[in-house]
Amino acid sequence: MPQNEIRSALQEYLNCPDEQYATEAAIIGRIVRKLLAANGRVTNRAIILVLIDELESGSNLVHPDVLRNCLEIVVGHTPDDIK
Repeated sequence: MPQNEIRSALQEYLNCPDEQYATEAAIIGRIVRKLLAANGRVTNRAIILVLIDELESGSNLVHPDVLRNCLEIVVGHTPDDIK
């Protein structure tokens, strides 16, 4: 799946005017930037793996509920990767 479609689907969902998901948008944005810097591309699978790693490591200061919300957003609002 092209990274443009993944980012577009996430951006569309997270750019809601009521800022209900502002924290989640910031976290997902940080992960996307990190993946782009490291790999030059982003897949929903890569975002999911980073979120799971952060949940499991417990090293992130963000409350686990926020990370779970991020995971639900990515899983629910991005197309499947096609190889």
